[in-house]
Amino acid sequence: MNTGLQAIRERMAEYLNSCGVRAVTAWPGETRSRLEEPVVVVSLRGCKAGPAGFQDYLGERYNQETGMWEELYGRKAEITFGLDLYDGRDGDGARLQTSFDALSQALTQGGPEGLALVEFSCGETDYDPSARLLRRKAEAVCQACLYAVAQEGGLFTDFTLRGEMKG
Repeated sequence: MNTGLQAIRERMAEYLNSCGVRAVTAWPGETRSRLEEPVVVVSLRGCKAGPAGFQDYLGERYNQETGMWEELYGRKAEITFGLDLYDGRDGDGARLQTSFDALSQALTQGGPEGLALVEFSCGETDYDPSARLLRRKAEAVCQACLYAVAQEGGLFTDFTLRGEMKG
């Protein structure tokens, strides 16, 4: 299993695929096949993290499995995803528009667990000469809380990504 930011990119791609939007992560380390349908390429364009509590302390929780109290430490994070859509040059971009509409719907109906959508934007469809494909650049800014669990004595046991609920 990948950790860190790679896992966040994969989480977004998995979520989009589960919503019927074909998505892959950028720079997967494998050869890409010829595009038969539009695809969203998920990349990270930015990540800003800041404090969520005094010295990143968020409080305690009781762990039912271990019967012990655990301390929580964490930071708020703003993650900017590149969600660029690509399609073969055949056609007028109508398939790309349909794929973008599906992407918009998937993001506005909730998004991946732990990531709360703050902003979503896109540019116009153009031709990318280096890839020889039609492209529409899109971006999603999500807010999350990255936190770690510490047992007595300060040993960190788990790192988790949590979103903020909007009321």
